[in-house]
Amino acid sequence: MIGRIPVLDLAPLVDCGRRSVKAVAGESFEVTATVFREGHDAVGANVVLRDATGRCGPWTPMRELAPGTDRWGAEVTPDAEGRWTYAVEAWSDPVTTWRDAARIKIPAGIDTDLVLEEGARLYERAAAGVPKNAGREAVLAAVDALRDAHRPVADRLAAALAPAVSAALAEHPLRELVTTTRPVPVLVERERALYGSWYELFPRSEGAVVEEGRPPRSGTLRTAAKRLPAVAAMGFDVVYLPPVHPIGTSFRKGPNNALSAGPYDVGSPWAIGSAEGGHDAIHPELGTFEDFDHFVARARELRMEVALDFALQCSPDHPWVDKHPEWFHHRADGSIAYAENPPKKYQDIYPLAFDADFDGLVRETLRLLRLWMAHGVRIFRVDNPHTKPVVFWEKVIADIGRTDPDVVFLAEAFTRPAMMRTLGAIGFQQSYTYFTWRNSKQELTDYLTELSRDAAAVMRPNLFVNTPDILHAYLQEGGRAAFEIRAVLAATLSPSWGVYAGYELCENVPAHPGSEEYLDSEKYQLRPRDWESAEREGRSLAPLITVLNRLRRRHPALRRLRNLRFHHADNDAVIVYSKRTGGPCGDCVLTVVNLDPHHTQEATVSLDMPELGLDWHESFPVRDELTGETYHWGRDNYVRLEPGHAIAPAHVFSLRPSSPIGGSPTP
Repeated sequence: MIGRIPVLDLAPLVDCGRRSVKAVAGESFEVTATVFREGHDAVGANVVLRDATGRCGPWTPMRELAPGTDRWGAEVTPDAEGRWTYAVEAWSDPVTTWRDAARIKIPAGIDTDLVLEEGARLYERAAAGVPKNAGREAVLAAVDALRDAHRPVADRLAAALAPAVSAALAEHPLRELVTTTRPVPVLVERERALYGSWYELFPRSEGAVVEEGRPPRSGTLRTAAKRLPAVAAMGFDVVYLPPVHPIGTSFRKGPNNALSAGPYDVGSPWAIGSAEGGHDAIHPELGTFEDFDHFVARARELRMEVALDFALQCSPDHPWVDKHPEWFHHRADGSIAYAENPPKKYQDIYPLAFDADFDGLVRETLRLLRLWMAHGVRIFRVDNPHTKPVVFWEKVIADIGRTDPDVVFLAEAFTRPAMMRTLGAIGFQQSYTYFTWRNSKQELTDYLTELSRDAAAVMRPNLFVNTPDILHAYLQEGGRAAFEIRAVLAATLSPSWGVYAGYELCENVPAHPGSEEYLDSEKYQLRPRDWESAEREGRSLAPLITVLNRLRRRHPALRRLRNLRFHHADNDAVIVYSKRTGGPCGDCVLTVVNLDPHHTQEATVSLDMPELGLDWHESFPVRDELTGETYHWGRDNYVRLEPGHAIAPAHVFSLRPSSPIGGSPTP
């Protein structure tokens, strides 16, 4: 039902307000609405933000975003975790209506005395709502001036329009016919739900020994813990582990996804379950729960969190296959259906069927999650959630959230947009994205604009530059520069990004031409790496990654999503974007990237200066955080970016807009 003052098309809004808008503590987001009324009288609007206790914060005035559009907006910032709400209040603004009319009628001599008396009466009413120390005396003085027949008419009007009076009435307006929308739920979570640098590693490869003619020896959780200081030194916040559970032997895959495995082949960690146990057990070759606890504790000492893969699927040897046959889909011949993603076949994995014992699977899933939570895991990367019922995840995540709201779930769902969006709406804090397949300037601009605007209320992106399953042709063919480019993009476009081990070594050999699978994929075999030699010989991207993660910690603007804005460059191989937070004198980062890993590119960069908090004519210093060089920039600037010339074919500038200076040469 439309109220006395219509308020329509609220945003952000998820499922017509039935589900919560996403935010984290300290994150600002814009609330917008269409507000208007009949006739020509002025209207006003504001946002009312309430915290989890129902306490109302200072109301935030809205402004019309573009004259004549009736679209109003304001930024709000919840400052603590919990379940908040926002509502929009719209109201008739009689003071502004009178002011607009008086500015026309008084100079024209139309009903002068009547207009001035009407203003005086309005101001008297308005003064009652202005606190004594917030300008009430100024408003009352304007009342006296409006009624002072001994003063010139123009002076009486000028007194009513004085800056002090305007400021007091803007802060404490006279509101009539107030119309309030229904509260919109906002779930405010901890910052890790939005921001973090992830590093994926296979514990069995760290410390593994692979020698020709001898059985390989797996690494362990203890040997993997020795890798953690190097991961922390690169600035990562989260270390993500693939499944650590026992691996089945039936239909075990060999190297490069071979259908038959040899006696020493280790199999895929995602083929979960054997005689040693299932999802509540640790692979004997990796160690024990004591070793797992040591790994988690060591990560915590290094200021990192551990994320654990949670894959609801089984090998044919999983204990569930015998104990709970109703949890699997049986084919016409009585066999259990294995997983398929045609043309790919996963004979070593049985997916679950949820409809025969839905409640039983919910209970078991909660038991497993809480088991690992008790061992220090507060982040779960959920494997293929889009192949399970959405309502299943809604129940599971809601149950965990009621007691442990700090637990974060990342959806590994490379699937249709509607499913990805819905998984975010029902509770997943983060999601993988199509970033890997967006490589051109137009693709990146369109996709990241979508992710950082309307979609941000529902789905938070985590931009992984590679995964054990995904080695994009751009990386296969672009050499080291391609790895540098994608790292800069992921780390500066999104508050969350991720790297799978080996990326820093520029591993780029596919299983075969046209494949996105790695040759000798770590999913099926041990892959020990000589990290020290790579760094000693200058082959590692660790220095660049370290700088990028340091920048992300230093610059609050890079820890936000909704503040992403793109700027113009007259070359399709050069992309330019900025992030700003904290107002005109706050933090601002401007990134310029050459998307061509093979050739030097030149461009004129034309900046949208207001998006940087600057006037169109200003000149200002910028510091390239990758190289330490400083330049003077203005509205239009020349850039030349050469692959292989610097730490990366990109500029990541920090701006100092508070101290503009005169023009100087550009880089």
